[in-house]
Amino acid sequence: MQFERSDRVSEEIKKELSDIIQHDLKDPRLCAELISIVKVNMSKDLRHAKVYVSIFDKDKEKVETTMKALENAKPYIRREISRRISLRFTPEITFELDDSIEYGARISQILNQLNIPKEDENIEESEGEEEN
Repeated sequence: MQFERSDRVSEEIKKELSDIIQHDLKDPRLCAELISIVKVNMSKDLRHAKVYVSIFDKDKEKVETTMKALENAKPYIRREISRRISLRFTPEITFELDDSIEYGARISQILNQLNIPKEDENIEESEGEEEN
């Protein structure tokens, strides 16, 4: 399977962004342990990067504060990306909040509340009835 250059660059940017957020940003509004880079979409010309960020915090105000802090750190992040990755143009970065992980956790919680017996339990019960 052949990967496009934009796919390879987006993976590299994702890796570097995670490292920058975890180790380099010193903004007290950021709690780096709660921030995860989910995906980076690059334009074909590699000039624009849409970064999907997941923030593991139930407090909506903290999530908004964290997103604002990331927006304020964009010039620094872009400079670091240009220093770490050799590209003709350093992409413009756009941060988007991704709540798919939170949504998946909510669905999992709802499914667990349904108390549907597991398939193994059904098999054991039916085998026990056959023996009688």
